[in-house]
Amino acid sequence: MRSIFALLFCLTLSFSLFAQSDNAYNLLPFPAQFSGKDGQFTVTAATRVLVATKDAGQRAAAQTLVTQLKAASGLPVAVTPTTPALVKGKHIVFQAHKAGKCGPEGYILNVSPERVVVEAETPKGYFYAVQTLLQLLPTEVFSPTKLTGVTWAIPACQILDRPRYAYRGLMLDVSRHFMPVSFVKRFIDLMALHKFNTFHWHLTDDQGWRIEIKKYPKLTQIGSKRKETVLGHNAENYPFQYDGKEYGGFYTQEQIKEVVRYAAARHITIIPEIEMPGHALAALASYPEFSCDPAKKYEVATRWGIFKEVYCPSEPTFAFLQNVLTEMMALFPGKYIHIGGDECPKDAWKASAFCQNLIKKLKLKDEDALQSYFIQRIEKFVNSKGRAIIGWDEILEGGLAKNATVMSWRGTEGGIEAAKQKHNVVMTPGEFCYLDQYQGNPAQEPLAGGGYLPIEKVYSYEPTPAELTPEQQKFILGVQGNVWTEYIPTTQHVEYMVYPRASALAEIGWMPKGPRNFEDFAMRLKEHLKRLSYLNVNYSKRLLDIRAVTQFTDADQLQVRLEKLDSDSKIYYTTNGKEPSTASTEYATPISLKKTTTIKAITTAGAKFEETFYIHRAKGKPYTYANAAAEKSDPTKKKLTDGQVAQSPRNKSEWVTVSGNDLEVTIDLGEVRPVTKVSANFLKRISYNDFPPSSVEIGLSQDGTTYKDAINQPVQYELEGKWGMLPVVADFKTARARYVRIRAKNAGPAPAGLPREGLPTSVSVDEVVVE
Repeated sequence: MRSIFALLFCLTLSFSLFAQSDNAYNLLPFPAQFSGKDGQFTVTAATRVLVATKDAGQRAAAQTLVTQLKAASGLPVAVTPTTPALVKGKHIVFQAHKAGKCGPEGYILNVSPERVVVEAETPKGYFYAVQTLLQLLPTEVFSPTKLTGVTWAIPACQILDRPRYAYRGLMLDVSRHFMPVSFVKRFIDLMALHKFNTFHWHLTDDQGWRIEIKKYPKLTQIGSKRKETVLGHNAENYPFQYDGKEYGGFYTQEQIKEVVRYAAARHITIIPEIEMPGHALAALASYPEFSCDPAKKYEVATRWGIFKEVYCPSEPTFAFLQNVLTEMMALFPGKYIHIGGDECPKDAWKASAFCQNLIKKLKLKDEDALQSYFIQRIEKFVNSKGRAIIGWDEILEGGLAKNATVMSWRGTEGGIEAAKQKHNVVMTPGEFCYLDQYQGNPAQEPLAGGGYLPIEKVYSYEPTPAELTPEQQKFILGVQGNVWTEYIPTTQHVEYMVYPRASALAEIGWMPKGPRNFEDFAMRLKEHLKRLSYLNVNYSKRLLDIRAVTQFTDADQLQVRLEKLDSDSKIYYTTNGKEPSTASTEYATPISLKKTTTIKAITTAGAKFEETFYIHRAKGKPYTYANAAAEKSDPTKKKLTDGQVAQSPRNKSEWVTVSGNDLEVTIDLGEVRPVTKVSANFLKRISYNDFPPSSVEIGLSQDGTTYKDAINQPVQYELEGKWGMLPVVADFKTARARYVRIRAKNAGPAPAGLPREGLPTSVSVDEVVVE
């Protein structure tokens, strides 16, 4: 028997209901109020789906259920008008809910061996009830073709369900890499399955303009194409390397209308995004007259990042943007228009006589206030058309527009501040909601922008900040996951990055506030992944991965704990270099290591693992930094002595980084011991201003004050070439020390001609190995 926590539902309902049957309920997102019962309702050839003749919402939802059920089962199930006689039979019955318990998106579902009753107050409620019904049916119901040998039974239960948040969204960036209409529809289908209700469509950016605007044809004639695309990661090569192939694509207005209709039928609202005042290079390549330097030649960006070319806040620019928005609003009927507002460099405005005169004329404080003026001008226009703007949290800078909604992406601070100012907020912090980050070992994953976001971290996110008062919390509309496609060029790659992490986000947005059990979620998710398999979704299997956590014992041993999210599988491992099998040692307790060792492991679910753990005199030893900036990137002070060496330049989170300053770290070995060698790796990513140090001094001391033994060596490297990890090694032969100090000298500002010339460079280091 399986118990399911019954979760607190809103503020007025008490939840103490538990699943009390042997039935399986692998629902995702899990309902707000749920009670499992004994028995099952079996769908047969005689089963009908009954609806009120005049209720279009019931008919549409019922038809969705019947279409999928007939395709997978072959049973002659049909949508039939309700009659007094039929409603008493063994059928699936849709009926209007009259007691006001469901709300705009909720539903009630009662399943017994005698019948299934679906109640809702709105078409959305019926639609979401059907998504739950499909998940209650055998997983095979998601098969696109007829299957035999399946008992089409629905486990008995009682459900009263409605979402926690009114806004549950996913954002897809089609500017960096264009996605065809067929895939956008598929993306929307998968959102509907997970009860998301908002599709944020990122349609323009520096690398491409993707929406037809009839008044300005050059936006697609010129702005939708870039002459080539950077190869690999933006930071991978210096100088940048390109593929030499033209890249383009855009949606016609008829295609946009088609997608809007398609989404509406699945109760998903589309929020289109047109970036301003920054991320405007594709538009300025098409119409340079809207820049601050019209004589300059602009090209659609061929690499990723932030560019200094932005719209000029002139009257012709505002007229252009108003015309663009007018055509857009005719295509998208939703309340919100997303106007971006993020990452807008002010260089062009600072250099522009027009902008400086405008600041004086309007009596503005600075360029941040000029951006606020820009956003407020656009908001006033959008409001005049009966719509509202939404923007990234930079729109807070210089003063927030009166009716604007904020998307908080740079952490939670922007959302907190906006809510305190009584502005609506959608929480989408990069730390938890950026689905373009790595979800497994970066060295073994498809290329991504950086960062590490495993599914359990997504699931741990609480969108409503505790810092807010109950009144302020009401301004948190909901949560959104974002898919930026700089490093996601194909539709299959999009699916790999989005699922199943979006499944976790869906449950966060739907379930009532309260404790969440990841182990229970993971058990339900394993069945849900089978549904995605039937739908041919290229989801990530990182849920099955083995992860390693190191710890040190008093016996001076390194202990390696192997963890997995998949509770059903077993781990088998070797430490002798041989490939593991089910005949190898089964993992039960942490593995104790006395020397540098490579652990290889497999699980019975098919996951593989291999990592070398470095045993050295500094393992697990405490250390201090001379610079607080280093502590920010290593708050637990474990990265440099945890026995785990960074495996790739791909993910900065594995490294300790100091920007604009020298890096100095002192390790305390605990007692005076022989030291023969000290080594460390430094990061080289020239295009991102991650420079190896110009020199490294490694010193030894017995008292922590006097460093008699010190080796100072320059670090030789070429600016040109690929990113990499540069080792620095100091041989001491017969020295003795308690303290090991490393001083890495910062390379200074980036030289002229580099992508980030004049800006501070960083020093990044990983494991300090002391032998």
